[in-house]
Amino acid sequence: MAGGFLHMAHPAITLSGVAGNIISFMVFLAPVTTFLQVYRKKSTGGFSSVPYVVALFSSVLWIFYALVKTNSRPLLTINAFGCGVEAAYIVFYLVYAPRRARLRTLAYFFLLDVAAFALIVAVTLCGVPGHLRVKFLGSVCLAFSMAVFVAPLSIIVKVVKTKSVEFLPISLSFCLTLSAVAWFCYGLFTKDPFVMYPNVGGFFFSCVQMGLYFWYRKPRATNAVLPTTSDGAAPPPPPVQVQGQVIELMAAANPDGPPPQVIEIVPAAL
Repeated sequence: MAGGFLHMAHPAITLSGVAGNIISFMVFLAPVTTFLQVYRKKSTGGFSSVPYVVALFSSVLWIFYALVKTNSRPLLTINAFGCGVEAAYIVFYLVYAPRRARLRTLAYFFLLDVAAFALIVAVTLCGVPGHLRVKFLGSVCLAFSMAVFVAPLSIIVKVVKTKSVEFLPISLSFCLTLSAVAWFCYGLFTKDPFVMYPNVGGFFFSCVQMGLYFWYRKPRATNAVLPTTSDGAAPPPPPVQVQGQVIELMAAANPDGPPPQVIEIVPAAL
Protein backbone atom coordinates (compact mmCIF):
# COMPACT_ATOMS: atom_id res chain seq x y z
CA MET A 1 0.00 0.00 0.00
CA ALA A 2 2.44 2.62 -1.19
CA GLY A 3 -0.25 5.23 -1.27
CA GLY A 4 -1.79 4.40 2.11
CA PHE A 5 -2.72 7.22 4.45
CA LEU A 6 -1.27 6.10 7.79
CA HIS A 7 0.97 3.31 6.63
CA MET A 8 3.94 3.50 9.00
CA ALA A 9 6.03 1.21 6.80
CA HIS A 10 6.42 4.28 4.59
CA PRO A 11 6.76 7.23 7.02
CA ALA A 12 7.81 9.68 4.29
CA ILE A 13 4.63 8.97 2.34
CA THR A 14 2.56 9.28 5.49
CA LEU A 15 4.11 12.58 6.57
CA SER A 16 3.88 14.18 3.13
CA GLY A 17 0.28 12.98 2.70
CA VAL A 18 -0.78 14.29 6.10
CA ALA A 19 1.03 17.61 5.51
CA GLY A 20 -0.60 17.95 2.09
CA ASN A 21 -4.03 17.34 3.60
CA ILE A 22 -3.55 19.86 6.42
CA ILE A 23 -2.23 22.63 4.18
CA SER A 24 -4.80 22.00 1.44
CA PHE A 25 -7.49 22.07 4.13
CA MET A 26 -6.46 25.65 4.95
CA VAL A 27 -6.31 26.58 1.26
CA PHE A 28 -9.85 25.29 0.67
CA LEU A 29 -11.11 27.38 3.61
CA ALA A 30 -9.33 30.57 2.48
CA PRO A 31 -12.42 31.99 0.64
CA VAL A 32 -14.52 31.87 3.84
CA THR A 33 -13.68 35.52 4.56
CA THR A 34 -14.86 36.46 1.07
CA PHE A 35 -18.22 34.79 1.59
CA LEU A 36 -18.62 36.32 5.04
CA GLN A 37 -18.32 39.66 3.29
CA VAL A 38 -20.89 38.55 0.71
CA TYR A 39 -23.24 37.51 3.53
CA ARG A 40 -22.93 40.87 5.30
CA LYS A 41 -23.55 42.82 2.10
CA LYS A 42 -26.19 40.36 0.83
CA SER A 43 -24.53 40.69 -2.57
CA THR A 44 -21.66 39.04 -4.45
CA GLY A 45 -20.54 42.44 -5.75
CA GLY A 46 -17.76 42.02 -8.30
CA PHE A 47 -16.70 38.55 -7.17
CA SER A 48 -16.55 35.85 -9.82
CA SER A 49 -17.77 32.28 -9.40
CA VAL A 50 -15.30 30.86 -11.93
CA PRO A 51 -12.56 29.96 -9.38
CA TYR A 52 -15.01 27.90 -7.35
CA VAL A 53 -16.47 26.11 -10.38
CA VAL A 54 -12.95 25.27 -11.57
CA ALA A 55 -11.88 24.13 -8.08
CA LEU A 56 -14.91 21.85 -7.86
CA PHE A 57 -14.05 20.30 -11.23
CA SER A 58 -10.45 19.77 -10.10
CA SER A 59 -11.61 18.06 -6.89
CA VAL A 60 -14.00 15.63 -8.59
CA LEU A 61 -11.35 14.89 -11.22
CA TRP A 62 -8.75 13.96 -8.59
CA ILE A 63 -11.33 11.91 -6.69
CA PHE A 64 -11.97 9.90 -9.84
CA TYR A 65 -8.23 9.49 -10.37
CA ALA A 66 -7.73 8.27 -6.78
CA LEU A 67 -10.57 5.75 -7.17
CA VAL A 68 -9.21 4.41 -10.46
CA LYS A 69 -5.65 4.20 -9.19
CA THR A 70 -6.62 2.91 -5.71
CA ASN A 71 -4.33 3.16 -2.67
CA SER A 72 -4.37 6.96 -2.86
CA ARG A 73 -6.28 7.84 0.28
CA PRO A 74 -4.59 11.22 0.93
CA LEU A 75 -5.75 12.37 -2.51
CA LEU A 76 -9.21 10.93 -1.92
CA THR A 77 -9.76 12.48 1.52
CA ILE A 78 -8.65 16.04 0.82
CA ASN A 79 -10.44 16.26 -2.53
CA ALA A 80 -13.63 14.84 -1.03
CA PHE A 81 -13.45 17.64 1.54
CA GLY A 82 -12.65 20.16 -1.20
CA CYS A 83 -15.56 18.93 -3.29
CA GLY A 84 -18.00 19.57 -0.44
CA VAL A 85 -16.53 22.99 0.39
CA GLU A 86 -16.49 24.22 -3.22
CA ALA A 87 -20.05 23.01 -3.78
CA ALA A 88 -21.10 24.96 -0.68
CA TYR A 89 -19.36 28.08 -2.01
CA ILE A 90 -21.19 27.78 -5.34
CA VAL A 91 -24.58 27.36 -3.64
CA PHE A 92 -23.84 30.35 -1.41
CA TYR A 93 -22.85 32.38 -4.46
CA LEU A 94 -26.08 31.47 -6.27
CA VAL A 95 -28.14 32.66 -3.30
CA TYR A 96 -26.71 36.20 -3.30
CA ALA A 97 -25.68 36.69 -6.94
CA PRO A 98 -27.75 38.86 -9.31
CA ARG A 99 -29.78 37.04 -11.94
CA ARG A 100 -27.28 37.38 -14.78
CA ALA A 101 -24.34 36.20 -12.67
CA ARG A 102 -26.48 33.33 -11.34
CA LEU A 103 -27.33 32.12 -14.84
CA ARG A 104 -23.71 32.43 -15.91
CA THR A 105 -22.58 30.40 -12.90
CA LEU A 106 -25.11 27.67 -13.63
CA ALA A 107 -23.91 27.55 -17.24
CA TYR A 108 -20.28 27.16 -16.13
CA PHE A 109 -21.29 24.49 -13.63
CA PHE A 110 -23.22 22.33 -16.07
CA LEU A 111 -20.65 22.78 -18.83
CA LEU A 112 -17.57 21.95 -16.77
CA ASP A 113 -18.60 20.08 -13.63
CA VAL A 114 -21.34 18.00 -15.24
CA ALA A 115 -20.83 17.68 -19.01
CA ALA A 116 -17.01 17.73 -19.16
CA PHE A 117 -16.63 15.43 -16.15
CA ALA A 118 -19.22 13.00 -17.50
CA LEU A 119 -17.36 12.92 -20.83
CA ILE A 120 -14.05 12.14 -19.09
CA VAL A 121 -15.67 9.36 -17.04
CA ALA A 122 -17.29 7.84 -20.13
CA VAL A 123 -14.08 7.93 -22.18
CA THR A 124 -12.02 6.51 -19.30
CA LEU A 125 -14.36 3.62 -18.53
CA CYS A 126 -15.58 2.80 -22.04
CA GLY A 127 -12.86 3.91 -24.42
CA VAL A 128 -9.60 3.19 -22.59
CA PRO A 129 -8.28 -0.30 -21.78
CA GLY A 130 -8.08 -1.10 -18.09
CA HIS A 131 -4.28 -1.15 -17.88
CA LEU A 132 -4.06 2.33 -19.46
CA ARG A 133 -6.79 4.06 -17.46
CA VAL A 134 -4.52 5.38 -14.72
CA LYS A 135 -2.10 6.80 -17.29
CA PHE A 136 -4.87 8.38 -19.37
CA LEU A 137 -6.71 9.88 -16.42
CA GLY A 138 -3.45 11.00 -14.81
CA SER A 139 -2.53 12.82 -18.03
CA VAL A 140 -5.89 14.61 -17.98
CA CYS A 141 -5.37 15.62 -14.33
CA LEU A 142 -1.82 16.74 -15.11
CA ALA A 143 -2.89 18.92 -18.04
CA PHE A 144 -5.75 20.51 -16.10
CA SER A 145 -3.62 21.14 -13.01
CA MET A 146 -0.94 22.85 -15.09
CA ALA A 147 -3.62 25.05 -16.68
CA VAL A 148 -4.89 26.00 -13.20
CA PHE A 149 -1.39 26.80 -11.95
CA VAL A 150 -0.74 29.02 -14.99
CA ALA A 151 -3.93 31.00 -14.26
CA PRO A 152 -2.16 33.31 -11.71
CA LEU A 153 -0.15 34.75 -14.61
CA SER A 154 -2.94 37.29 -15.09
CA ILE A 155 -2.48 38.45 -11.48
CA ILE A 156 1.29 38.59 -11.92
CA VAL A 157 0.96 40.74 -15.05
CA LYS A 158 -1.48 43.03 -13.25
CA VAL A 159 0.89 43.48 -10.31
CA VAL A 160 3.81 44.35 -12.60
CA LYS A 161 1.73 46.84 -14.61
CA THR A 162 0.14 48.60 -11.64
CA LYS A 163 3.10 48.14 -9.26
CA SER A 164 0.49 47.36 -6.62
CA VAL A 165 -0.09 44.17 -4.59
CA GLU A 166 -3.66 45.06 -3.69
CA PHE A 167 -5.03 42.00 -5.50
CA LEU A 168 -2.22 39.63 -4.46
CA PRO A 169 -3.13 37.58 -1.34
CA ILE A 170 0.26 36.83 0.21
CA SER A 171 -1.09 34.40 2.83
CA LEU A 172 -2.77 32.31 0.14
CA SER A 173 0.38 32.35 -2.00
CA PHE A 174 2.41 31.15 0.99
CA CYS A 175 -0.03 28.31 1.71
CA LEU A 176 -0.02 27.30 -1.96
CA THR A 177 3.78 27.15 -1.88
CA LEU A 178 3.74 24.84 1.14
CA SER A 179 0.99 22.76 -0.45
CA ALA A 180 3.00 22.38 -3.66
CA VAL A 181 6.05 21.21 -1.69
CA ALA A 182 4.03 18.67 0.32
CA TRP A 183 2.24 17.18 -2.69
CA PHE A 184 5.44 17.14 -4.75
CA CYS A 185 7.05 15.07 -1.99
CA TYR A 186 4.01 12.79 -1.87
CA GLY A 187 4.17 12.24 -5.63
CA LEU A 188 7.94 11.67 -5.43
CA PHE A 189 7.71 9.11 -2.63
CA THR A 190 4.78 7.27 -4.25
CA LYS A 191 6.45 7.51 -7.68
CA ASP A 192 3.39 9.21 -9.10
CA PRO A 193 4.47 11.70 -11.80
CA PHE A 194 0.90 12.94 -12.28
CA VAL A 195 0.91 14.30 -8.73
CA MET A 196 4.56 15.34 -8.71
CA TYR A 197 4.97 17.37 -11.92
CA PRO A 198 2.03 19.81 -11.59
CA ASN A 199 3.29 20.91 -8.20
CA VAL A 200 6.62 21.95 -9.70
CA GLY A 201 4.71 24.60 -11.64
CA GLY A 202 2.61 25.44 -8.59
CA PHE A 203 5.72 25.98 -6.48
CA PHE A 204 7.32 28.19 -9.15
CA PHE A 205 4.32 30.49 -9.68
CA SER A 206 3.63 30.77 -5.94
CA CYS A 207 7.25 31.81 -5.32
CA VAL A 208 7.00 34.39 -8.11
CA GLN A 209 3.87 35.86 -6.51
CA MET A 210 5.53 36.11 -3.09
CA GLY A 211 8.61 37.71 -4.64
CA LEU A 212 6.45 40.31 -6.38
CA TYR A 213 4.61 41.01 -3.13
CA PHE A 214 7.78 41.86 -1.24
CA TRP A 215 9.14 43.84 -4.19
CA TYR A 216 6.08 46.04 -4.75
CA ARG A 217 4.54 46.23 -1.30
CA LYS A 218 4.10 49.71 0.11
CA PRO A 219 6.20 50.87 3.08
CA ARG A 220 4.62 51.06 6.48
CA ALA A 221 3.36 54.35 7.85
CA THR A 222 5.96 56.74 9.29
CA ASN A 223 5.68 59.33 12.03
CA ALA A 224 6.73 62.92 11.20
CA VAL A 225 7.52 65.07 14.27
CA LEU A 226 7.99 68.84 14.06
CA PRO A 227 11.15 70.21 15.72
CA THR A 228 10.69 72.09 19.01
CA THR A 229 11.95 75.60 19.77
CA SER A 230 13.29 77.11 22.96
CA ASP A 231 12.24 80.77 22.45
CA GLY A 232 9.08 80.53 24.46
CA ALA A 233 6.85 79.99 21.45
CA ALA A 234 3.75 77.89 21.68
CA PRO A 235 4.35 74.12 21.67
CA PRO A 236 4.28 72.48 18.26
CA PRO A 237 1.30 70.43 17.14
CA PRO A 238 1.32 66.70 17.92
CA PRO A 239 3.01 64.21 15.59
CA VAL A 240 1.23 63.64 12.30
CA GLN A 241 0.59 60.10 11.09
CA VAL A 242 1.80 59.77 7.49
CA GLN A 243 -0.10 57.56 5.09
CA GLY A 244 1.34 58.76 1.78
CA GLN A 245 4.56 60.29 0.58
CA VAL A 246 3.50 63.95 0.94
CA ILE A 247 1.92 65.53 4.06
CA GLU A 248 0.86 69.07 4.90
CA LEU A 249 1.85 70.38 8.34
CA MET A 250 -0.39 73.23 9.47
CA ALA A 251 1.13 75.94 11.64
CA ALA A 252 -1.56 75.51 14.27
CA ALA A 253 0.47 77.22 16.98
CA ASN A 254 0.89 80.44 14.95
CA PRO A 255 -2.13 81.02 12.69
CA ASP A 256 -0.88 84.51 11.69
CA GLY A 257 2.52 83.21 10.56
CA PRO A 258 3.73 82.09 7.15
CA PRO A 259 1.68 79.69 5.00
CA PRO A 260 1.78 75.96 5.76
CA GLN A 261 4.85 74.01 4.75
CA VAL A 262 4.65 71.02 2.45
CA ILE A 263 7.24 68.45 3.43
CA GLU A 264 8.02 65.50 1.20
CA ILE A 265 8.90 62.32 3.05
CA VAL A 266 10.79 59.72 1.07
CA PRO A 267 10.49 56.28 2.69
CA ALA A 268 13.56 54.12 2.99
CA ALA A 269 13.90 51.33 0.46
CA LEU A 270 12.71 47.94 1.78
